[in-house]
Amino acid sequence: MKKTFSLILTFLIFTSCLAQTKYGNPEVDPIQIQKDYSSWWAYQSKNIMLSRDFVALDTLSKEIPKETFLDQLANSNYIPIRLQSDDAVYYYKLFKIDPNSDTSIKATINQEAFDAYKNFKMENTPFPKFSFKDLNGNLVSNETMKGKIVVIKCWYIHCAACIKEFPDVNKLAEKYKDRKDILFVSLAEDTPEQLKVFLARKPLSYSVIPNMKIYMNETLQLNAFPTHFIINKEGLITKVLNNYKSLEVALEKESKLKN
Repeated sequence: MKKTFSLILTFLIFTSCLAQTKYGNPEVDPIQIQKDYSSWWAYQSKNIMLSRDFVALDTLSKEIPKETFLDQLANSNYIPIRLQSDDAVYYYKLFKIDPNSDTSIKATINQEAFDAYKNFKMENTPFPKFSFKDLNGNLVSNETMKGKIVVIKCWYIHCAACIKEFPDVNKLAEKYKDRKDILFVSLAEDTPEQLKVFLARKPLSYSVIPNMKIYMNETLQLNAFPTHFIINKEGLITKVLNNYKSLEVALEKESKLKN
């Protein structure tokens, strides 16, 4: 009996360890990374992109839906940590927030996860009714975009993060310039006069549509800028993202799909 009990105990310990190591170890110490806000933010901003595709794991390393993962980040006391992996898949795991950590860490995670959750819920839904003219007088609408992959950047002149990524998004537009089935459109809050003066100094290789503040705030219900949308050829939103790095990855994936 003792031998049987010993074998069962050994098996349980083994399977427990296996569950913990199946997806690899955390790439940083979850406790140490919470020692101060600046260290945590340096890691979070570089290594965690909640808008990208990833395998979501709970605290016991059990796979859970991405929606559940984001909901728990937005409403509970968790931080996401990426696990080390030999494959190309991203694994994000929930870890409990240290009660002694800077309260700004939890507040920032909750807000970022709330935005990511809202964006995620928009995926696979039709892009809202749209019909406006760009700075060159060209009509841009659901009908004119039909049958094309559309990349939409939402921004405004005084958004520092929006302007900082101009060189990157311009390179992206250049990369796909020969793809007639991919359009790059931007929605800006500002007036045509303000935009023409600003874009003369800082060019943007997108079709620019002015006076879009009400549409972005009320129809798209955006509260973070920049926000990027990728719309597929059927007019459905496939991705909603808040940074260029995630946009680049998502567009490459969408551009390779056969529709």
